Amino acid sequence: MVMAALSCLIAFLVHAFVADPRRTTTNHDTSQALFRDEVMDKGNANSVSLWVESWQAMKAVTRVPTFQYIVLQGIVGSLPWTALVFLTLWFELIGFDHNSSAALVGIFATGCALGSFVGGIIADQMSRLYPNSGRIMCAQFCAFMGIPFSWFLLRVIPQSVSSYSTYAATLFLMGLTISWCATATNGPMFAEVVPVKHRTMIYAFDRAFEVSFSSFAAPVVGILAEKMYGYDPKSVDPVVGSGREALALSRGLFSMMAVPFGLCGLFYTPLYWNFRHDRENARIATAKETEMI
Repeated sequence: MVMAALSCLIAFLVHAFVADPRRTTTNHDTSQALFRDEVMDKGNANSVSLWVESWQAMKAVTRVPTFQYIVLQGIVGSLPWTALVFLTLWFELIGFDHNSSAALVGIFATGCALGSFVGGIIADQMSRLYPNSGRIMCAQFCAFMGIPFSWFLLRVIPQSVSSYSTYAATLFLMGLTISWCATATNGPMFAEVVPVKHRTMIYAFDRAFEVSFSSFAAPVVGILAEKMYGYDPKSVDPVVGSGREALALSRGLFSMMAVPFGLCGLFYTPLYWNFRHDRENARIATAKETEMI
């Protein structure tokens, strides 16, 4: 019920605030639409041409350097987020009960939600001051902040139920600062480096690449915790947890968070040189398409 209500709210907000660029209907557009309808009736021939057109568009999108670098950072940068599926287990190993563990994860999710909104606002302001680099700076700040927060959360705070307040504050601030990249940088920059007709495709490719590769993070955390740091699932007490296993899991989590966050920030660096050029190319391509209408 709650999720359905939130979905309706999001749909309303999209309808109210999102401006979808639309082409005005002209006689030329009408004739083209009639021609397309006529061709579609031919069946297989049109299907082949559709696949050819999609393949050409896909090649055009993947050749954009800005797309390549954002996907590269996304593949690496999504690893920590996938590794965080172990967060609830880690809290329970420390000794927190189910409700407390769920509350801590909920606090982190709340921080991430607010951070996405705040990060978008900050990046919009930065892009006005620095059109060619403002969003990139925001993304690097976001990625690099994941390193000290991961270190403090997993290695500094005493792993005890008495540290609940410290965990809660750290998780909220962590979520508030490491969740900017998608809304502040990746989405807006994608929209600027390809023609309008290819925007849906570039978003789809990005999600496909990132989700596919990030799925390896969770198994790697488990392997590191068991093989390198001595995690033994047989030693876990289901009621009070296990401090030794919590420490081993925290080390595995830290390995799969700090390093990817650092690489993610570094992979944004080439955009300082490529983004401006790709944006100008997209504007020229869009202008040519507009002239042909």
